[in-house]
Amino acid sequence: MKDNTWQLQEAKSRFSQLVEDAMHKEPQIVTRHGDKAVVVLSFEEYTKMIKPKTDLVTFLRESPLAEVAFEITRNKDVPRNINL
Repeated sequence: MKDNTWQLQEAKSRFSQLVEDAMHKEPQIVTRHGDKAVVVLSFEEYTKMIKPKTDLVTFLRESPLAEVAFEITRNKDVPRNINL
């Protein structure tokens, strides 16, 4: 197996080493019954992965639909009566 692949039993018995390798080397793969089950990665890698590429304002400004004119209207009817 590759250097970053662990069988579940080995990962459980050497969890500290698995965490160290994930933090300082590369993401670590854990297999169960020979199939890839999970990936252990550093928190730094995780935050890079989930961080949005741009903020919402920039995304909307750069959207191809940014120049499309549309009008937002609101229904001005009175609220309906609700019997409690």
